[in-house]
Amino acid sequence: MVSYERLNPENVQFSGALLSEEHHRPAQEDVAVPQPDSTSLLPRRLSCSITKAVLILGSLLLVLFGGWLLHTIYWLRTTSGQAHRPPPPAPGQALGPVLQADINDTATAARSKACSAIPEAWRFDCYPEKAVVVTRELCQARSCCFIPASGSTRGRSRKNGIPWCFYPPDFPSYSLVSSKETSMGLKGTLVKDVKTYYPGDILTLEMEIRHETDTRLRVRITDPSSSRFEVPLSVPTATKKAENPKYVVELSKQPFGLVVKRKSTGTVLLNTTVAPLFYADQFLQLSTALPSQFIYGLGEHRSTFLHDVQWNTLTMWARDVPPTEQTNLYGVHPFYMAMEDGGDAHGFFLLNSNAMDVALQPGPALTWRSIGGILDFYVFLGSDPGSVVQQYVEVIGQPAMPIYWALGYHLCRWGYKTSNATWEVVKRMRNYGIPQDVQWNDIDYMDQAKDFTFDPTNFNTLPDLVRDLHAHNQTYVMIMDPGISSTQPEGSYWPFDEGLKRGVFIKDAEGKTLIGKVWPGLTAFPDFSDEATHEWWYENLQRFHEKVPFDGLWIDMNEPSNFLDGSTVGCPSNSLENPPYTPGVLGGLLRSKTVCASAQQKLSTHYNLHSLYGLMEAKATSSALKRILAKRPFVISRSTFPSHGSYSGHWLGDNRSHWKDLYTSIAGMLTFNLLGIPLVGADVCGFSEEPQEELCVRWTQLGAFYPFARNHNSLDMNPQDPTAFSPSARTAMKQALLLRYSFFPFLYTLFHHAHVKGHTVARPLMFEFPKDVKTYGIDSQFLWGRSLLVTPVLEPGVDYVDGYFPEGLWYDYYTGDSVSSKGEELRLSAPLDKINLHLRQGSIIPTQEPNVTLWISSGQPLHLVSALSDDGSASGDLFWDDGETIDTYETDRYTYVVFNISQNTMTSSVLHSDQEGSFLSIDSVSFYGVKQKPSAVLVNSQEFPFIYRDNQVLSVASLSLRLTQNFTISWM
Repeated sequence: MVSYERLNPENVQFSGALLSEEHHRPAQEDVAVPQPDSTSLLPRRLSCSITKAVLILGSLLLVLFGGWLLHTIYWLRTTSGQAHRPPPPAPGQALGPVLQADINDTATAARSKACSAIPEAWRFDCYPEKAVVVTRELCQARSCCFIPASGSTRGRSRKNGIPWCFYPPDFPSYSLVSSKETSMGLKGTLVKDVKTYYPGDILTLEMEIRHETDTRLRVRITDPSSSRFEVPLSVPTATKKAENPKYVVELSKQPFGLVVKRKSTGTVLLNTTVAPLFYADQFLQLSTALPSQFIYGLGEHRSTFLHDVQWNTLTMWARDVPPTEQTNLYGVHPFYMAMEDGGDAHGFFLLNSNAMDVALQPGPALTWRSIGGILDFYVFLGSDPGSVVQQYVEVIGQPAMPIYWALGYHLCRWGYKTSNATWEVVKRMRNYGIPQDVQWNDIDYMDQAKDFTFDPTNFNTLPDLVRDLHAHNQTYVMIMDPGISSTQPEGSYWPFDEGLKRGVFIKDAEGKTLIGKVWPGLTAFPDFSDEATHEWWYENLQRFHEKVPFDGLWIDMNEPSNFLDGSTVGCPSNSLENPPYTPGVLGGLLRSKTVCASAQQKLSTHYNLHSLYGLMEAKATSSALKRILAKRPFVISRSTFPSHGSYSGHWLGDNRSHWKDLYTSIAGMLTFNLLGIPLVGADVCGFSEEPQEELCVRWTQLGAFYPFARNHNSLDMNPQDPTAFSPSARTAMKQALLLRYSFFPFLYTLFHHAHVKGHTVARPLMFEFPKDVKTYGIDSQFLWGRSLLVTPVLEPGVDYVDGYFPEGLWYDYYTGDSVSSKGEELRLSAPLDKINLHLRQGSIIPTQEPNVTLWISSGQPLHLVSALSDDGSASGDLFWDDGETIDTYETDRYTYVVFNISQNTMTSSVLHSDQEGSFLSIDSVSFYGVKQKPSAVLVNSQEFPFIYRDNQVLSVASLSLRLTQNFTISWM
């Protein structure tokens, strides 16, 4: 048979010369493919004479001894390889009773020795089924090694400890039997002649390797005899092979394996030879060694930003559940980023939407287990973390540029109960001068929880409230769930009647409209994989907008969530509902609190489309809002999938008013920025349970630096908007929100770079300091862009916070006091009314005088804050447009200015300008780190008054400089 190892040079051929002798093999000489019913994991019986038996025995013992010797030598060289050797003979072969027993004993001993030689960290689970006590009999029925883990009491713990049952060195897999070069790389045929333990084995596969760019490699492994579901994501189509790739691809023929190395360092980024490849109808498995334990991404899960690789399985299948550890949550993102020795980074993206497990183990290694689709994956070479994200979003789609007011403060709750009560909160916020751009309503605004309606009694003044918001330069957002009430009298509820007429709802396996249950009771679910549904959705929103002129939409419950398991009539008993392998989904069944996996949609079965539901609804909603409003659409979605950032933002779900939730929100925010959805935040102060005043103050301070900042709480909880607390708490919250508004020009520019270049907005420290390993696990601090370090308080009852400062010069944002760090943790004063902010050396950020809405504050003059490096240099930029027109960058309707400082001179360079930019002026500047008091300051060669403080801060005011005209400010 074959074995799984880290490749020796003699087992590897470079892709450019792979199997060159086979390039000339006639087609009729290709290796024959065994028929599915002619092979099995059970070995074939042999009929032998005694003489043959003796010969076989001698040969076998020789082979076993040689195999053991090679095996032992190899394991001394590497921690993850196994030696090539044939499998032991199976019981029952006709070798005579005495010789058979000796052979069996010898073979069993050799196999046991080979299994024992595999280090625990490199044991790949052969029996990953959940809630199964793995016995020796179950394991050996799969032809796998069985060794109970030391100190364990059952076959595999619920937390996925060291597997008792794992693949032996000789477990059967595919061989690469032929290949040919293509214009983009290489195509090859993979063949397996032995079935595995999952039904529907596909014994012949086609592999295509595409060298798409110098930093992007794509590999597709498909069934050449039958089409399979593929994710309908629009990805770039490369037409020319990369000329100077930064990667090297190596292939193993038997067993088939793929190794990708970074050309500059030789670091192995991908190594699939460590475990067998599976490709069955409903079970695909691919394993790889990892270059380090530093793995990020793999959303959506409640965890630390840096994933734990100690036997940690992350399940992906969109699910409505409050954020909980070890649970599949709302979104699915099969993408990870890994750090390498020396600070390089790479990414891996599996383009697959089926239910899956991603198993991390301390090898370090990772295993993908999906129950459908194909293996279609990308490797991104980076090499720095930011570049990895850029290359990823080039494939899935760049984030959308948000409408300006999306970056303001949003206020919502479930339980305002009336439109007048909602209105009163808005008025109190105004009376206290607390910034607010957007007022929201949860489902209580609806008439009996029905979409496209509002309660005519309790929310009868809702249209008036919205008009009042607009009169005060504020906006209105409301919730919209996908479940459409199916029980209204015929002719009384247009959304369902018209939807039924057009056939836009998901069907059950028999072709009837599937009925589930959500807030309005019995409901049908729109099929957003059908373009006809998009048009129906648009018409419903347009009709409702004529009654309530909303400005954006919050799409919730779109996993889709269902209060039943499947439907009112259950689900059929078939392989879609009960696949051979079910990943570790909450509830144990694919249909748990969602619709039947066997449900029919226009594009495919729900089995394939489930985790795409939120994305498809977001696309339909974004498109509808563009048509209705003729502005940039504002959409916030709960369920997400790769490319979601092109259509929508995301909030982190139904969190709790706990300090732990405050902390974990940072990891969630950073992860979604890595996943290409920068418009993200958590419910400020927590959604469920009663918020403590101190917690709400600290959360508002942190939330002021979420890219998307919304306060939202649950039904029957005490109010938690800023006006609901004591005067001192209210003042602290107001100060935090005013601080956010003052940073609007900086934040807006960061979103421009996210939209155009694929940058992150909220950024982990390790993105900017990839060579500093101390930053790799930090998720209690973060950066805005490359410049602004945020260090929030995340614990109760303290007036200080400990923060890590990477090597360099940092400036207290408020005072300009400098901190020179060698890469160390510092204790910072943090009274209840303060969140610590520091500017990184070498940065210039634009700010504005804040006001109660962004419409007002965005018209105020600019103040530039500069943090000088030791050599006196700094740089920054500003993007500006009208804040709401679609595609201003793409149609050249914007202003873009770059600021630089060197040799005691600041210069501005207007690289592009339009009318909107001409309305702005620069009124003042501050320079942190001016080492000596100047004798004079010149602005466009004219002397200006200035202030210089002992902490080396130079300030110049009353400048009135036009943004769209170049200027210089110098000191001497």
